[in-house]
Amino acid sequence: MHNSFVFTFVPLFIVIDAIGNLPFVITASTGMSTRQRRGMINIVVITAAVVGLAFLFLGQLLLNAMGISFGSFAIAGGLILLALSVRYMITGQMVESDKEAKKEEMVAVVPIGTPLTVGPATITTLLLLVKQYPLYWVLISFALNLFIVWIVCMAGNRIAGFLGQGGIKAVSRIFSLLLAAIAVSMVIKGFTLLGILHITG
Repeated sequence: MHNSFVFTFVPLFIVIDAIGNLPFVITASTGMSTRQRRGMINIVVITAAVVGLAFLFLGQLLLNAMGISFGSFAIAGGLILLALSVRYMITGQMVESDKEAKKEEMVAVVPIGTPLTVGPATITTLLLLVKQYPLYWVLISFALNLFIVWIVCMAGNRIAGFLGQGGIKAVSRIFSLLLAAIAVSMVIKGFTLLGILHITG
């Protein structure tokens, strides 16, 4: 039992990367009120949970029915991230902010909820784990990892307060470049999975 938990929890912890995604949460929530930031974090976790569970139970069937491979899914997710990162570098915003009340929801769903928190890597991991271990262990590990995401993001508010708005703005451009790098990596991974690109050690 303990081995099943460890072997399902650790891979998900690595691919979800709650700590690694924190900079994007801080950057995306710049200028938001405390209430908006909390709402954004809740939507991030809900979005990640819905996407993860949907693909866990229906993913393989859905992708097969639509003729979509994991490679194609990775490329699509990477292109979305790349577009958003370029927009942020140019305008300082990931999404249009005409409707401020909806801004946190848009950013929370894409790109933080998906594909950053639960993207092609997490979906692939979930589908592989459920073929090797009991479903309930995969569900417990996934739920625990999402709880960790929520805790880390909530703690990010204090980190943002420590850095101050000036500090966050100073590093936000660096984070946007990192987001672009992640996007390119996802696209390359997608082409590799499709057999179009071959990368050797």
